Amino acid sequence: MSALYDRNSPARPNASLIPAGVSDHLSVVSSGITSGEPVLAWLERILLERFGVPLRLERDGPERLYLRHADAPGHVLFDRLQPGFYLAGGDLPHTQWDATSEGYRAPLGMPLPAPGAASLPRPLVEPIADGLAIHYDILGLTYWMLSRQEEVDPQVLDRHCRFPASASHAGRYGYLERPVVDEWLAVLGQAIQRQWPWVVLRRHEFTQRPTHDVDRPSRYGFARDVKLARAMLGDALLHHRPQALVVGPWVRLSTRRRLHPLDPLNTFDWLMDVSERHGLTSAFYFICGRTDPRKDADYEPEHPAMRDLMRRMHERGHEIGLHPSYHTFRNPKELANEAVRLRRVCAEEGIEQAQWGGRMHYLRWQMPLTLQGYVQAGLDYDTTLGYAEAPGFRCGTCFDYPAFDPVKGEPLALRIRPLIAMEASVISPLYLGLGTGEEAFACFSRLKARCRSMGGTFTLLWHNSELTTSAQRELYERVLAD
Repeated sequence: MSALYDRNSPARPNASLIPAGVSDHLSVVSSGITSGEPVLAWLERILLERFGVPLRLERDGPERLYLRHADAPGHVLFDRLQPGFYLAGGDLPHTQWDATSEGYRAPLGMPLPAPGAASLPRPLVEPIADGLAIHYDILGLTYWMLSRQEEVDPQVLDRHCRFPASASHAGRYGYLERPVVDEWLAVLGQAIQRQWPWVVLRRHEFTQRPTHDVDRPSRYGFARDVKLARAMLGDALLHHRPQALVVGPWVRLSTRRRLHPLDPLNTFDWLMDVSERHGLTSAFYFICGRTDPRKDADYEPEHPAMRDLMRRMHERGHEIGLHPSYHTFRNPKELANEAVRLRRVCAEEGIEQAQWGGRMHYLRWQMPLTLQGYVQAGLDYDTTLGYAEAPGFRCGTCFDYPAFDPVKGEPLALRIRPLIAMEASVISPLYLGLGTGEEAFACFSRLKARCRSMGGTFTLLWHNSELTTSAQRELYERVLAD
């Protein structure tokens, strides 16, 4: 680590050690683009995955970066690099750019948000000798959003120790519902084709990915006596379902080898039926530990009914993954232990998968410690990164991408699958509170349409326990069918 950095706060520069006049040209962590090959190599991989074209990045001092084609002359020059994209926190300016005014296509038909710039020159993209110059740091923005640099050492956390949408730059400047990285990379793609007209860029097909966190697979099946009594009385008195007083004990006694079909939370077959009707594969994430008795599940993955459930999911071609328990977001060792437990149970049931991934309980996340937990657990992907309080594009993208540790400055053997929307974020009165009617449908539909416009993936989280009413089920089906 450079001497420019305080050992007690590795993501923040120690201002007292920065020579006068150098603060805008920091290297190593703070300047990113001049930080050495790992960042550049990672960005090249992002560009290759997005465009399918062999592109190289070459730096020319702290303020200039060249994008070159591996097999053709010429270049695209980025000459206004933004050091703030490589600092912890999100205290950056913001403006917009009207792409259509300069003859570029705006992917969503609206001016593009431009974090990191208080104003932008006109024209933003202009010819230069042997190429084009882009006077906005598209690649710095890509790094900043995808690495979640602004979440390193956050100053604001909610009651679950989560970085909230309201504290994010996107939340504060009103572009959380915009896949801002994808929009700017689409503009870069147009510039690449202007510079190298014969290049054919990769086309991406829109997909949707339904996912389900199995917090409560059964309303009554695993509850102990006091909790069972509370659940039955609550359903009978508060939810006007007096049949719960009879169904509850019967389900509890009958959940020996299989979840009971009368259990209101046993919606798994229905979920798989809906996915299969739309040609989709659902992913179900199971809790395999108990680091907080109040927040974690009341089931064990080894229970015969849970084994049966996982086995049936696998037989029908759906995916099984890990839902790490409440406190594991700061405990890589325990996260790894829970991954081992899930794999062991699955192996005993003859369940084999090409990939294993998961999502953190309560969407808890600490950058980069949680990333390290996933790597230590040997998992292939994570799909946590969306906000609980509001749906949208926390990472600025609806594409999967390779993870990057912004503190160590190195890529990781892990894929990030951004979460676009959770049902509670839209429906629950704790968050947007839009209910299950037209307003909620419009919200989901708008986000899905933006993923479709980019050719990305609409990743939806809908808990099996939030499908107990006809209105909830109707909304879920409409969202998938839209």
